[in-house]
Amino acid sequence: MNKIIYIIRHGQTELNFRGVVQGKGVDADLNNLGRSQAEAFYQYYKSVPFDHVYTSTLKRTHQTVRKFIEANIPWTQLSGLDEIGWGIYEGVESSETVRSAFTEMLGSWTAGNLTAKFENGESPEEVKVRQLEAFEVILKEEDAENILICMHGRAMRVLLCVLLDKPLSDMEEFPHTNTTLYKLEYDGTQFSILEFNNTDHLAHREED
Repeated sequence: MNKIIYIIRHGQTELNFRGVVQGKGVDADLNNLGRSQAEAFYQYYKSVPFDHVYTSTLKRTHQTVRKFIEANIPWTQLSGLDEIGWGIYEGVESSETVRSAFTEMLGSWTAGNLTAKFENGESPEEVKVRQLEAFEVILKEEDAENILICMHGRAMRVLLCVLLDKPLSDMEEFPHTNTTLYKLEYDGTQFSILEFNNTDHLAHREED
């Protein structure tokens, strides 16, 4: 059976708004805008007959797809979908020093040094390993045709490279904002993109 996989980033948190670094070790709630984004996504896609919802273990993803979960769609949390670990920078306010460190690290990844990581953090290669384990679980469910996944920005970029068989150094090719949707089709062998960085539901919210 072919699968259609909807992969979204969580809604905005107050830490997103303030520019504070959030990795897998920071478990922040959605703020008012984030809850509005989540509601807009639900209203736009509630008619899709999702067979299963997968999230990371972090509550900002649970809260983003809460209404789908409350509709009794089967829900599984997978730590393999958690955000990358930013190590010593998690929970740190944005500053020139932090921005410089991130610019340098992202440059290393783009240049192909995919084992590079901050102290106590994770590398893209390490994230890839746990994501592949998570997708083994997801794809085992043979009868699930429409799947909703809610996860995190950097981890989503890594995952899209993994699924589309692209080098991880290309991850910056996948832009995102809060509740961005990437819709993929899986034909039993490979994945292809049906919708790229889709935020139509947010425009719908603004028109209401």
